[in-house]
Amino acid sequence: MMDTDRAYLLGLIIGGGVWGNAEDVFKIRLPFKQWGSYQANPKRASDISRDVMKLVSPLLRVTYGISVSYDTSISGVWNILCEGDLSALKSELESYGIKCEGEIRKHADISRIVPKLVDDNLKRRFIAGLADTIGSTKPSHRRFGDDKQMISFEISGFEFNFVCSLCKLLHSIGCYPDQVLWNHPNFHCGSNPYDRRWKKGFKLRVYLDQYEKFGAFAFTSKALSARENKALESAENVAVPCDDREIKLPSVTCVHCDENSPLLPDIIRGGHYLHNRHVCAVLSCEHAPYGEVTKLLANAQYCINPFPVLVKGRLSDIQQIIESEPIFSNRTYQKLTVKIADLYGGDESGLLYGNGRDTGYPINKIILALTFLVAAVTDQLNGLRPRGSKDDIISGYLKEHPDAVVFIQRPDLLTPVVLQMGGYAAIVGPSNPKVYRKLIRKSPDNPYKIIVRAITEDDLL
Repeated sequence: MMDTDRAYLLGLIIGGGVWGNAEDVFKIRLPFKQWGSYQANPKRASDISRDVMKLVSPLLRVTYGISVSYDTSISGVWNILCEGDLSALKSELESYGIKCEGEIRKHADISRIVPKLVDDNLKRRFIAGLADTIGSTKPSHRRFGDDKQMISFEISGFEFNFVCSLCKLLHSIGCYPDQVLWNHPNFHCGSNPYDRRWKKGFKLRVYLDQYEKFGAFAFTSKALSARENKALESAENVAVPCDDREIKLPSVTCVHCDENSPLLPDIIRGGHYLHNRHVCAVLSCEHAPYGEVTKLLANAQYCINPFPVLVKGRLSDIQQIIESEPIFSNRTYQKLTVKIADLYGGDESGLLYGNGRDTGYPINKIILALTFLVAAVTDQLNGLRPRGSKDDIISGYLKEHPDAVVFIQRPDLLTPVVLQMGGYAAIVGPSNPKVYRKLIRKSPDNPYKIIVRAITEDDLL
């Protein structure tokens, strides 16, 4: 029989539960990282230990007959170690279709649990269990600035339906999520189609103001952290139901090489996604703004690029990309020497080297490429990320080198342009919506799913 304690524990276990190789090895991992580190915040770490022993331990003992201890690491990850006869817990999880293997949240399907949460109190307690494990309250989870603080539910794996179910559950208690960052290359690697580091998990973000009204934390440590973050706000943030949300034309994203990854579920695999709510429509969520998604799809040619949007790297890496793609390597390139001052400082909304109103290379991406190149030759990079703003980096360089130049290789067809300084280079893909429209087709199985085929030279002639 579902009660508030059981609902909370199920949320906690699904959010953080990890089964070991042996059937009697189970722990609940709290992936707090530096937020929960004794070194970073001894007071908070003390609160967490108290939450584990005064809250979680009695509930697990009474509900499942499990005794609890814990360990923690310097990195801030906590483990609630569960010992005893785990058969009752295992049997209950399996009755809900939850596999008792590995990290539960990576493969969890909560569709059989949600119907048992028959009132708002049970729903809030289940969500509180998830929030205490995977609901991050780091102040860096904000929208644009400190004035818009978030709680971010961090979910690993590829269970799109789990994320969708949680989103709908939040809706059902009047707590409207602001955004979902889906675990898909179109969202994690929107500029570089060759970057395989897109498997970063999901983030379901809710305004802290919304969550404070309709959700809950059971951990004192989480509630205090949320209160500290909320103090950074100067006004209340009001969330809008997804059904009523407007979708503005999003940034252009590349067609990624892993859009057909076997890690993605069938309903998602093979598609290209323009906006987080586009995914919601493909998943048939009743809260998706279908009218807005339909309007977005009608303008999809302005939101996709079959080429890289922006790829940065050492010159040798960029040359390898050019040589590996026949549509790039077959080009004849005009080599240009261009003063940086002639490219920087004007209107960044236009297009460079275009042959029509909507065709050419986006100047804002050219400026980002320049920022990378200048940062590279002036030793201002963290990996491939410039340290500092583009204006500080470029204007500072031009003060010292007013006649500095960048070398540009412009192709004979509208394929990516290459910019080079020293031992570094960048690729910028062109805007060409009339051509890109020809590459898009709708999936025969889903009216909101679009598939983008590879571009050919014939398309550009």
